[in-house]
Amino acid sequence: MKVLIFPTRAEAETCMAAELLRTVSGQPDAVLGLATGGTMDRVYERLVSMALAQKTDFSRVRSFNLDEYWGIDADHPASYAHYMRTRLFAPLHMDAQLTCLPNGKAADPDEEARRYEASIAAAGGIDLQILGIGRNGHIGFNEPTSSLGSRTRIKTLTASTREANRCYFAEDETVPAFALTMGIGTILEARYCMLLATGTGKAQAVAAAVEGPLSAACPASVLQLHPRATILLDPDAASTLQLRDYYELVHPAGSEAIVPLPLASH
Repeated sequence: MKVLIFPTRAEAETCMAAELLRTVSGQPDAVLGLATGGTMDRVYERLVSMALAQKTDFSRVRSFNLDEYWGIDADHPASYAHYMRTRLFAPLHMDAQLTCLPNGKAADPDEEARRYEASIAAAGGIDLQILGIGRNGHIGFNEPTSSLGSRTRIKTLTASTREANRCYFAEDETVPAFALTMGIGTILEARYCMLLATGTGKAQAVAAAVEGPLSAACPASVLQLHPRATILLDPDAASTLQLRDYYELVHPAGSEAIVPLPLASH
């Protein structure tokens, strides 16, 4: 696991946007695993700006989102389908046939979960999966005690998760109690995972994920098992890491490490 601590939140967000852009620039038909929520707002804003400036073509990109609320229509302002259309898919002119989210209004959630898993497999798997982290350590909507080998399925949301998302719904609306989410096992199959966390509110979850035991109590800790996982942090999110000095020694200001060449023998 690579831990990059940037001097500012903006630099951490820009790094994730730049990696998304680099992936698509090098592989125009890349399969992206996408996330939603407040953490991703500025990432997508930066990605759109950079992609338009560089005239990067996203028309062949296939994407799979982590999750969607169960029981709300894709046109609902608080749905993740609406979030993605307005913030990323439409601005980058992505092909609607290639942008995939779980269907929150499907007749059978179990069948929809199986269909979604099959679609990811048919696409050849995910090249780059981006992630946020909940204050309780969830990734996607895999709440604490989720199976570390789980697949896409319907999950009951915790009270704290629903409260955190209260701001996206009208005052007279009830925040959904269920969501369809990629499973932890599904996320682990992505070829590359990047998790972004900023702010002191995420510091304890980050410490548990990076330095705590591998545990279903902190679902994000499963990234310790991934062969290629990068954690992007600002100073606030990194504030409770015990080994922070070491991470900053290896990657000062979030930069890549430069390994010196061996001395030539004489």
